[in-house]
Amino acid sequence: MTSIKHEPVRLSHEELFDLMKSIPDWHLINESIEHEIEFTTFMEAIDFVNKIAQLADERDHHPDICIYYNKVHLTLSTHKVSGLSELDFELASAIDDLIKK
Repeated sequence: MTSIKHEPVRLSHEELFDLMKSIPDWHLINESIEHEIEFTTFMEAIDFVNKIAQLADERDHHPDICIYYNKVHLTLSTHKVSGLSELDFELASAIDDLIKK
């Protein structure tokens, strides 16, 4: 049996504001959601990015990641819809779960 992949759908403004409540540490900026996490060392930041890479690859949805020594800046958006979709919020929530561990 083959799995059916659904195309992402751009979220409405109302949906965005409702979903933002579920990820309070993230910020809505233009057509993306962003979050910056600070670690004690560069290696902790790199380890975290590697964990995010695994999550993103499993979902076939990849964030923009910038590393500034011990800070990791994440930007999520869905390029196929030129904005935000549920995929972004699902990945953001999974990333938040990583941070809590």
